[in-house]
Amino acid sequence: MRSKLTKYGIGLLMLIMTVLLSGCSSSMVMDPKGPIGEEQRDLIIISSILCAVILVPVIILTAWIVWRYRDKPGNKAPYMPVWSHNTKAEITWWAIPIVVIGILAVITVKYTYSLEPSKPLKSDKEPLVIQATSLDWKWLFTYPEEGIATVNYIKIPEDRPIKFELTSDAPMNSFWIPQLGGQMYTMSGMNMTLYLQADEQGSYYGSGANFSGPNFADMKFQVDATSDEDFNNWVSEVKAGPTALTLEGYEQLAEPSSSAVQTFNSFPEGLFDKIVNKYVVDEGHQHGGDNNKEE
Repeated sequence: MRSKLTKYGIGLLMLIMTVLLSGCSSSMVMDPKGPIGEEQRDLIIISSILCAVILVPVIILTAWIVWRYRDKPGNKAPYMPVWSHNTKAEITWWAIPIVVIGILAVITVKYTYSLEPSKPLKSDKEPLVIQATSLDWKWLFTYPEEGIATVNYIKIPEDRPIKFELTSDAPMNSFWIPQLGGQMYTMSGMNMTLYLQADEQGSYYGSGANFSGPNFADMKFQVDATSDEDFNNWVSEVKAGPTALTLEGYEQLAEPSSSAVQTFNSFPEGLFDKIVNKYVVDEGHQHGGDNNKEE
């Protein structure tokens, strides 16, 4: 009976592993559309392969030992193990993990410095600045150079670095566009910098990656990467729109509630800095740049 359970258990384990691994090909993280996402995917693949060098043999040997030395029906032989020491075997199963961990450490350090979020991307184009503020339960995006604002929607030109400045006017959250790069926390009183870029046109999924209350699932947004011409036309359309974001309108927007996509043809000057500095005594803290000055 136990041998059958062991046999079925091993088969079920292998089936589960196959299903889980087959899903990686359709994962957004494994289908990057920008330079940051590509480097992060490469790090995931390299790390997985190095871990598999240790894990796969261990799993296979564990299954083989359980099967090979299982208790068979009718076996009446006494349990009399004979212990012995094998220096070569000891060196092998200690040396391989140590070497793999060393390689993994070097690669991780290299990618950690390479993927520093506030490090500007190499490009002959000036970065587009987008200020992202997490609210309950929505995202406010302001374009300081264009003078427009949106809720739960971002439009960017392809093949141009995007400098995201991130803060929160609500509980801490996390800004994440899986196909463009890893997540970055948004925190009250903090101005965090994150550089991303879309290498091709398309629509990308974005969301908050932190639990922040009953409607946290509504904190998702769409990112459309278009040509420079389409982006400029969209900016002109938004600026020609009828609705402006006022301070009073922002206070209402910041109240806990879900929201549909909205666009504003203007917003109060220095709104983002006011949001950052409203929670600190002296001046806000900025990741990857000069501190915001108190107004």
